[in-house]
Amino acid sequence: MTGALPIQFDPASLILLNVIMACMMFGVSLSLRLEDFKRIALAPVAPVAGLIAQFLLLPLATCLFTWALKIDAELALGMILVASCPGGSFSNIMTWLAKGNVAVSVSMTAVSSLAATVLTPLNFAFYGWLNPHTREYLTQITLEPGGILLLVLLVLALPLVLGMTTGRKLPELVARSEKPLRIASLLVFLGFVGIAFFNNFGLFIERFHSFFWLVVVHNLLALSLGYGMALLLKLPVPDRRAVTMEVGIQNSGLGLVILFTFFPEAGGMMLITAFWGVWHLVSGLTLSHIWARTAHD
Repeated sequence: MTGALPIQFDPASLILLNVIMACMMFGVSLSLRLEDFKRIALAPVAPVAGLIAQFLLLPLATCLFTWALKIDAELALGMILVASCPGGSFSNIMTWLAKGNVAVSVSMTAVSSLAATVLTPLNFAFYGWLNPHTREYLTQITLEPGGILLLVLLVLALPLVLGMTTGRKLPELVARSEKPLRIASLLVFLGFVGIAFFNNFGLFIERFHSFFWLVVVHNLLALSLGYGMALLLKLPVPDRRAVTMEVGIQNSGLGLVILFTFFPEAGGMMLITAFWGVWHLVSGLTLSHIWARTAHD
């Protein structure tokens, strides 16, 4: 296992990072409605297919992949953490650009964000323990499932409820603020990534050849699982694109917040999670550009 470069943050900075992440989720939730959840009950096939791929197939496949290849414990745990996170809000934008079913994407984002309050810490703890190559390191970093659960509730679930309530009562606020909030979210997210790389620059240079390809292959695996699940269920092309983007665009910002808060010395995990945040934007935009030029057949 490679030594990690510690990342130093004072308590005020950590609180600020959590508040920023909560504000990002609040902004995304302004346009959500209860109808987005009801839509899943009325037409559950596409969202449920995506959620199965998101929270069951992807973490399991990641665990088996890192286990089979005996990937370094820190890097493997970073991959498992990303796989345990819900779909990112940028998946909605990617789906729209790809001419996919945005309603399905929004529904999945809403439900997966709520499900993540339990499934993110549960999957991370379980699959990190299941892989014998990461089990020992997992105990060394003093995993606190209860603390992670509380953090996810505070930065995802609570802002989601508050955002939906605000958006319903102040619809004009949504119309004015949705675009600026999305731009701000992207800038803040890139800021997280920049901090992670800056504080681990030496490790970044040293390990670039290893984590670069791990992230590329892992992201391809996520996209393929989403597309394969949708294809297996013979979903319409727009739904297929939505499910693919939702599974392939992870909320790695949440992963970074968890790492900054609980595992600031896990430099390898930080590199995987931070680079995932860059790469999934590249792969998502590339795929959406290709699909936007492809007919729905």
